[in-house]
Formats: sequence, C-alpha cells, structure tokens
Amino acid sequence: MINAILTDIEDTTTSIAFVFDVLFPYARDHMARFVAEHGGEAVVRTELRAVAEELGHSLDDDEVVEVLKRWIAENRKATPLKNLQGMLWQRGYQQGDFTGHVHEDAVRNLRQWHAAGLRLYVYSSGSVQAQKTAVRLQRCR
Repeated sequence: MINAILTDIEDTTTSIAFVFDVLFPYARDHMARFVAEHGGEAVVRTELRAVAEELGHSLDDDEVVEVLKRWIAENRKATPLKNLQGMLWQRGYQQGDFTGHVHEDAVRNLRQWHAAGLRLYVYSSGSVQAQKTAVRLQRCR
C-alpha cells in the first residue's frame, strides 16, 4: 500500500528551464549586491563564513561573491550557496522580479493525493527555504 509520495521540484512540479534560465542567472547577477546590502545580517554572514570554511582559508566578501558565482556556473551543490540562493530567490519572487510556475497536472495530482490521505514530500538539492518559496509563490500553469 502506498502511503507517501516523494516528488522533485525541477521538471516534476516546475520546469527545469525556469531553474537554469531564470533562477540561476538571477542569483549570479544579484549576488554581489545582495552580499553588499545584507552581508551584515547574521544569517547571511554565517553562509559567507561557511564558503570560506569550505575552501579552508579566509576570504573577503568580494572573493566570496566570486566563489559563489563560480559555484553557480558549476551547479555546485554547496550548502552555503543553496542557502544564499534561497534568500535571493525569495526576495526576487516577493519583489516581482520574476514569476515562477507549478505545472497544473502536478497541482491536480498533489491535491488528489493529499485528499486521499497520502503524505507528500519534496526532495531537492535546493535549500528548504528555496523549496518552500518555490511552492508558495509560484503560479499554476
């Protein structure tokens, strides 16, 4: 008996093209400004330090931004990158810089499964914040 459904976000509930053509370039293009404006916030500073720790030496903010941009180009699954991307994307959605989508058939099936009492789970290499934002702030298509 099936009692749970596990889905991915990329190309399951939303288009993978949206991720690669909109979200990744947005993070790359806005990372320097985001770090300059929010680098003093504890949650952001923690992630910036984690980048330096991952490399094993200290970095200034400009160097961290360059590392993050390189990781974006490489589609690196580094936790500090994913967390910062999630923060950036949340602001992008909220400011109307872009609008995502959820496939209509995904919405329909998720609702049916939920109504049938199945537990619904999402797997993604993105941060939890990015996953929640993707589901909460996207439109159905």
